[in-house]
Amino acid sequence: MEDKTETDKLKFFSEKYKELREEISKIVVGQDEVIENLLVSIFSRGHCLLIGVPGLAKTLMVNTIADALDLKYSRIQFTPDLMPSDIIGTEILDESRKFRFNQGPVFANIILADEINRTPPKTQSALLEAMQEKNVTVAGKKYHLEEPFFVLATQNPIEQEGTYPLPEAQLDRFMFNVMLDYPSMEQEMEIVKETTTGKDVEVKSVLSREDILNFQKVIEKLPVPDNVYQYAVRLVSKTRPATQNAHPWADEYLSWGAGPRASQNLIIAAKTHAAIHGKYSPDIENIKAVAAAILRHRIIKNYKAEAEGISIEDIIRELIHSQNEDG
Repeated sequence: MEDKTETDKLKFFSEKYKELREEISKIVVGQDEVIENLLVSIFSRGHCLLIGVPGLAKTLMVNTIADALDLKYSRIQFTPDLMPSDIIGTEILDESRKFRFNQGPVFANIILADEINRTPPKTQSALLEAMQEKNVTVAGKKYHLEEPFFVLATQNPIEQEGTYPLPEAQLDRFMFNVMLDYPSMEQEMEIVKETTTGKDVEVKSVLSREDILNFQKVIEKLPVPDNVYQYAVRLVSKTRPATQNAHPWADEYLSWGAGPRASQNLIIAAKTHAAIHGKYSPDIENIKAVAAAILRHRIIKNYKAEAEGISIEDIIRELIHSQNEDG
């Protein structure tokens, strides 16, 4: 891959992406937008928060992606009694009476943090530190996490009793917030047929760890036109109430807007979204495609929005619509 031009590498990436989707579809029926967002996160070096009720194949989806990408996968079930050492590992006394670091499940390429809001903030922060720093510190010694490193955290939206919601500052560390919905009737029919006949389907590996790291570097170098930068920054600035560029809906319905990390993530994700669709540079349509997943966990509704039944999705749609009118 090193001998290829940047254009050849992007073509190769687009082809491999299609092959990857075909392999994943052998196991996971539907959920095309969710899978695309997960893959965009991985190739953008980001993390993803997935909101969905139980039983929608979140674990199966992540496991399948890990198999198709030939990456080490680890699942952590978050519970109220989970300790930070259960995630990052701990030092143990070995037979020679010397301390040896026993790695925790965070030492993998793809981490499924199941029901992250079921564990106290102290334990949540152990994982969030690893996400931000790409390393962990135990007994004063730093241990680096192998790249690529991707965390998919899930939350159950219907069970709030006994949960510890992630603070806004910690939510901001996730590139995407993806809503997982029920399958259509046709998709559910296909799921039931596929899973009740004893058929054994094997997913082949499409990309190696080295391939993914190389693609991440290629995507980072994609040129971005100034009008795309401007569109992303203007869109984010419109979410901030009581500021010069605030949209009227932000002043009326939001108590908090998105920070600069949202603008950065819009550009990074738009680059990857462009690359998987065979483009050599992102445009405004790529920004629009990733905007909802990047903004929905970074803007906070106020009581007036709640009272009037205005959703975060409504607000994001209005912001994008106003951007179109502004040109």
